[in-house]
Amino acid sequence: MDALFLDFFQNTGFYLCDYRNIIMIVVGLVFVYLGIAKDYEPLLLVPIGFGMLVGNIPIFIGLGLGIYEPNSVLHYLYFGVTQGIYPPLIFLGIGAMTDFSTLLARPVLMLLGAAAQAGIFITFLGALALGFEPLEAASIGIIGGADGPTAIFLTAKLAPHLIGPIAVAAYSYMALVPVIQPPIMKLLTTRKERLIRMEEPRDVTKREKIIFPVVAFLLCCFIAPAALPLLGMLCFGNVLKEAVVTERLANTARNSLIDIATILLGLTVGASTQGDVFLTPSSVGIFALGAFSFALATACGLLFAKFMNLFLKSKINPLLGAAGVSAVPDSARVVQIVGQREDPTNFLLMHAMAPNVSGVIGSAIAAGVLWSLML
Repeated sequence: MDALFLDFFQNTGFYLCDYRNIIMIVVGLVFVYLGIAKDYEPLLLVPIGFGMLVGNIPIFIGLGLGIYEPNSVLHYLYFGVTQGIYPPLIFLGIGAMTDFSTLLARPVLMLLGAAAQAGIFITFLGALALGFEPLEAASIGIIGGADGPTAIFLTAKLAPHLIGPIAVAAYSYMALVPVIQPPIMKLLTTRKERLIRMEEPRDVTKREKIIFPVVAFLLCCFIAPAALPLLGMLCFGNVLKEAVVTERLANTARNSLIDIATILLGLTVGASTQGDVFLTPSSVGIFALGAFSFALATACGLLFAKFMNLFLKSKINPLLGAAGVSAVPDSARVVQIVGQREDPTNFLLMHAMAPNVSGVIGSAIAAGVLWSLML
């Protein structure tokens, strides 16, 4: 009887548990707590956090349960991450939800989204200087775009062994936009600049809204063909939205489809963070460089907005530059919040959506450029 009990105990998670599993389970619980209690990107942090719990249950190798074991259920679901299937589906849904009106009303604001991507390339060079391989450095740099799907897509193509830490870092910084960005915004702008009021945007016609995603897709993908899977789906989703006659398809893309893809991506990315695989010195370096990249991207957007004001007659509020990262719509909301702390009657959200959505396009192009350079 004692031998039978011992046999049973040796097959339990309590016996097989490693301290690294405990650490990752605690991190997963923190993610779930932040998502539910603090409302920090719950649609992302709750699936990822619970996925960490799933991935760190100690199991016998060979039972076909672990995410890294061929033919396991989790391994099949993870296929959508490693082969870059889920990110384009999410981009399709984002496209079906996005309104490019504010961008079309004042196209100059698109430059802020482009400027924020400078943080990606500077971090890429910094990661190279710190000894990361070129493919790894490119994957780390893209974290600065604050675009989880893009970071996962590029990493799956260039450095699949880093998908776990890069995905967790990218989504963590997306969720922490309200914490990370405001101090940088206050540091790099004066109160007078934060009080600048934006002109009312012009009305954008329906024809412009339909033509824009088609022209943007063709132009951007001729510049960076490797961005095709992401930008193609983003622009296709937007065409479905604006065409009206395809409202049923647009509805599916922005509701059911994006929700399914987000659940599967979040859960499997979380499950990929097994303690023995995830807790390495390179993971710590990735988190540090990711934070630097995101902060730098925010700063580049802010400083470029100030630079533009040297030449513009109608000044723009430099806070809009912080929305150049592609954390849609969170960074635009942060611009609104910071602006209203100075003047409660100053409404910047609508204007901030212009650099915010251009940041989505910019990060996809940046990923395409890096992928092309690494080929």
